[in-house]
Amino acid sequence: MNIAPLIDYFNNILPLNDAECAILEEVFKQRRIKRRQFILHEGDICQEATFVVTGCFKMYYIDDNGKEHNIQFAIENNWIGDIGSFHAGEPTKFYVEALENSLILQINKPNLYRLYDDYPKFNRRFRVMKEHFIVHLQRRLLQNISTTAEGRYLDFLKRSPHYFNRISNVQIASYLGVTPEFLSTIRKKIANQS
Repeated sequence: MNIAPLIDYFNNILPLNDAECAILEEVFKQRRIKRRQFILHEGDICQEATFVVTGCFKMYYIDDNGKEHNIQFAIENNWIGDIGSFHAGEPTKFYVEALENSLILQINKPNLYRLYDDYPKFNRRFRVMKEHFIVHLQRRLLQNISTTAEGRYLDFLKRSPHYFNRISNVQIASYLGVTPEFLSTIRKKIANQS
């Protein structure tokens, strides 16, 4: 199992000792996921927190008209999944799909809570991670109600340039809440200003 990227992820925040590294190998399970394979479907209960070792994922919702709304993307050293479904044990409204062949590490709720109880450093790290995610969601919500589509695109470009060669314009447009045609217009306008 390739646990080294997860250990590096934690070591960058709070260095782990040998026992903490060993427990990660015990409680996380590795999975290989093919492009277009799902790790979560609407109506499922999210059973695992997922860390991306290699690859790219999207989490999205499909509305009553069949339109896809991308909520989150995750590449290497990122987490993905429905936090609400995972912790509340309620069915999700989201899909999580691989955009590339991927390698992931997953932990279920009992093992995660075991980490929290037996190794408090993980409790702190996961809490900080969730706090950062909430800050990101609040920023995104504020942008959606107060910023133009061009402003949202420029912010996405600035904060997530590593996604552009891995995610199609259609998916980026969905994430920004615009049509692909409108995104194309924005991109042309920005290119002409340069």
